[in-house]
Amino acid sequence: MAQAITYTRFGGPEVLTLTDIVTPDPAPGKLAVRVEAAGVNPLDHKLRSGARASAEITEPRRVGADAAGVVTAVGDGVEGFRPGDAVVLAGVAGAYASDLAVPADRAWPRPPSVSAAVGAALGIPFGTAYQTLRSLAVGPGDTLLVHGGSGAVGQAVIQYAVLWGAKVLATTSDRRADRVRQLGATPVSYEPGLLDRVRDAAPEGITAVIDIAGTDEALDASLALVADRRRIATLVRGKDADALGIRAFMGGSPRPLSPVEQAWRAEAIPATLQLLAAGAFSVEIGRELPLAQAAEAHRSVEAGIDGKVVLLP
Repeated sequence: MAQAITYTRFGGPEVLTLTDIVTPDPAPGKLAVRVEAAGVNPLDHKLRSGARASAEITEPRRVGADAAGVVTAVGDGVEGFRPGDAVVLAGVAGAYASDLAVPADRAWPRPPSVSAAVGAALGIPFGTAYQTLRSLAVGPGDTLLVHGGSGAVGQAVIQYAVLWGAKVLATTSDRRADRVRQLGATPVSYEPGLLDRVRDAAPEGITAVIDIAGTDEALDASLALVADRRRIATLVRGKDADALGIRAFMGGSPRPLSPVEQAWRAEAIPATLQLLAAGAFSVEIGRELPLAQAAEAHRSVEAGIDGKVVLLP
């Protein structure tokens, strides 16, 4: 038997239960994967608690979308993989598990130098960061302001933007300023007076903004700094985006991603794996916990722990 984390009602972390499941076999077009690490994302606890709307629970519900592991079997029609291959998984169902059967197009080869924990940390945050930057066409000549630069998405945004030739400013706490600076951004304190500090740090002006903080001050400063509101994106205040004339991705965005945006999210995984293998990218791991401690993992993420939390089956 395999094991997976499930819940049967919305609620706090205590609703998460380690459950025995049938070890999955791969159907045509799928891979069977022995999971070595599963990434814990804020979306996971929002769905578990009911804070993010989802369908009524009528049977045990699985958790998680991102993982890394080793292929154990290959379904009919799948090419490019064989048992024993190390892989990264993104956008799969029920990633908090010891074993999964996943569509082959949601798996990517994992270089030997990339650990399972790092691979499992990529999916949602790095796909979101990559796609948002592509959607805003950030590149050489841009000065990008990132509200919330020290979290997983923020760190990914900083690194991609710097690699693509942009100057980056990132809001952060004083305690996390060194991490933001190490990644190539100019840290700007969250404290009141944000607009003046940003103007002092970037006298040439700001050309694009990505909001991962969601505060009123962050949005007010963004609107004051960037005339072209289509180059302002929020990842957390989607319900307010239309009224403000800005763009929204994730965070309750009123529209689904376009096929191009979905393709960018998928493109992020192999692109980032190449950068990690070359030593040109960094992923901060904050805590590794056994699969059975999924509830504690959710508590850590909800408390705002530094770095990515991963579960190890």
